[in-house]
Formats: sequence, C-alpha cells, structure tokens
Amino acid sequence: MASFKSIIQDVKDEIGNISRKGFDHVKFGYGLRSRSHRVVQDSSVVVGALKQSCWASMPPELLRDVLMRIEESEGTWPPRKNVVACAGVCRNWREIMKEIVKTPEVSGKLTFPISLKQPGPRDSLLQCYIKRNRSNQTYYLYLSLDQALNEDGKFLLAARKLRRPTCTDYIISLNPDDMSKGSSTYIGKLRSNFLGTKFTAFDAQPPNGGSKVMKSRSTRLVNFKQVSPKVPTGNYPAVHISYELNVLGSRGPRRMQCVMDAIPASSIEPGGVAPTQTEFMSSTLDTFPSFSFFRSKSTRMENLQSGRPMSAPKEGMLMLKNKSPRWHEQLQCWCLNFHGRVTVASVKNFQLVASAQEGVAGPEHENVILQFGKVGKDVFTMDYQYPISAFQSFAICLSSFDTRIACE
Repeated sequence: MASFKSIIQDVKDEIGNISRKGFDHVKFGYGLRSRSHRVVQDSSVVVGALKQSCWASMPPELLRDVLMRIEESEGTWPPRKNVVACAGVCRNWREIMKEIVKTPEVSGKLTFPISLKQPGPRDSLLQCYIKRNRSNQTYYLYLSLDQALNEDGKFLLAARKLRRPTCTDYIISLNPDDMSKGSSTYIGKLRSNFLGTKFTAFDAQPPNGGSKVMKSRSTRLVNFKQVSPKVPTGNYPAVHISYELNVLGSRGPRRMQCVMDAIPASSIEPGGVAPTQTEFMSSTLDTFPSFSFFRSKSTRMENLQSGRPMSAPKEGMLMLKNKSPRWHEQLQCWCLNFHGRVTVASVKNFQLVASAQEGVAGPEHENVILQFGKVGKDVFTMDYQYPISAFQSFAICLSSFDTRIACE
C-alpha cells in the first residue's frame, strides 16, 4: 500500500503534467500568449485526463487531505498553478479547493481571479508592479515574484486607455489580448472627466448586495431594431478619485483623495470588515456585442461644468489621502519612505493612508494602504493591503498616469 506522502506526490505529478499541457497549449478562452501573460485561471474547463484517472474515485476524506497538502506546499507562483488545476478537475474538486484556498486577507496570496476583487492582506503590503506600453496605451499589472521586476512576474490584470471627446476611459480586463467591454474577462473601467482631475472606477459587478448600478446604455440599435444583451454588464461605482490644483507648482507633489464607495471607514479599525466578493457572476459575456456606454449630453456637460465626479460618493465611506512628504534640503526634493520599493523621483509617486474621521487620527491612520512609484522608464511598483483590492488599487494607480498638467 502506498504511503500518504507518495499519494500526494503522485497527484501533484499528474496535476503538474496536465497543468503544463493545459496552461501552455490549451486555450482557456483567454488567448494567452506568453509566460508573462498567463492569467490566474478561474476556469470551468474540465481536465478530462485527471477526471478519468484513478484519483477520481479517491475517498472524500483522503481527497480533501491530499488537496489541503497540495495547497499548503504550492504557496508561490508558478507552482501555485497546480492548485488552480485541481479546481478545474470537476465540480467536487472545485468546491473543495474553494473551501481550502483562503482569501488574500487571510493567506496573503492571489490564487483565483476573484482574489483580485478581494481585500489584500491585513498585516503586510502585497507587492505588485505595473508595466506601461506606450505604443498601444496599455498597462499590465503583475504580481512580484522577486525583487528584480522581470518577465517572471505573474500576470494579473491589463488596462487599455481609450480617449473620447469628453473623457478618457481605461478598460480593465483579465485578458491582455481581449480588452473589449463585451468580453467575459472584462471586470471594470476607470473614467475621467474632461480635465483629467476627477475619476470614477466602475466595477462590472456589485461589491455587495446594496450596490446600485449606474444607468448606462445596455442596448443598441441594429437596423433600427433594439437588441439587448442577455445579462447587461454593470457600472457599479467603486472608487472616486480627485486631484487638487498644485499651488506649489512643479516643486510640489500632487494632492489626491480617494473615496471607496463600498468600503466603510470603520474597516481600518480593529475588527473592522470590508465587503468581499466570493465569485464572479455567471454570465455568457463571450456572446455579448461590444458597445460603448454613454450618458446624455446634458448630463455630461453638467458634470464637466461643475467639475463633479461621474457619480456622487456615499457618506461614511473610507476616504484615502496621500501621505504628506517631507522636503529634503540636501536632495532638494519632496521625499517619502518607500522602503526601497521606489527608486526614481516622479510626480506620480504617492502613498495613500486613511483620512481621519472628524479630525480624530489613530495609529491605523498612519498605515500605508497603497503605494505607487517609479522604478524605470515604464515600470512602476504597486503595493497594497487591506481593505482595498488589487482591482481598486490598479484603478487608482491608472489615474496617476492620466492626470493633466493642472495637477502637476
């Protein structure tokens, strides 16, 4: 009779073989191109080879124990793709893995795509980096696997900049090869006002049950007939970002403020709770038409003239502000302590902390929740923690690329 350790190794070997074939050769509907662009798959694809193997009839108690050992041993990427492969074997394995794999808040790990919508770890910053491609106006978010920030990073999200007559949109997707709003991998967008001083990040699905979808054009006309998608993509406000005029000129850092639409201010306090999405909504977005979402001309003009964001933030929500830098006399520049994660001075660099409610600041208001900074010509680090998610952090950082000269 085989030992328990040998059983685990055999399952890992078989998972590894199937995982390599699946991730390298099987198209999971994401159009993956290279190692650096492999997506954290939340795949519903059945791995037939393993389903038909001897492991399919393993007793439930033993199976759960084996899968728990695999999850514990494959703690980092790329080996962690074996955990994802286990979840793709069948519905039973998938449900077990969903129970075993903890959220980033608890584990500090990103495993399935839904973890990009979940709050980061409570006690440490999750280290990521963004690469900018100027030629196609696309931004790629990676999970840092080491300090080198090279091509071995784990691809997480991509965003493409779309300039419109009255605003700028950033379409955010799980797939770097499909940035359309009708794709099944579309998860949200960032929209600016005309001046590039105010932004609203929209989530494609509600962060909690009480969210309200913003009105948008969910139908289109084809030969003068109205055609509606089966399940309309939502526009749920997630983050409101505003930049203030910099009265110090080019010598001073930008002043920014972020209001988290669905995260209560109490979430940063001991025992505080932030909403956590548990799964993506079931839909058939692959068959949806790709269409633009527009507001009426009168509404757009009113927002532009008043300078208000695309939607009004709620009261009592978490507000983030940039941490005040200190002027360094010897270096003759504004400085923040990024603990070695930022190496190039830039007006885009920032650290965000929670803004004190009613002027009462506690130690929790000193914790950096999100930091972003330049390390190369087109490479920037992005580190975040609870109570915001990778998606929300990415959207906030994208706004830093787009702000106009009025804020600099």
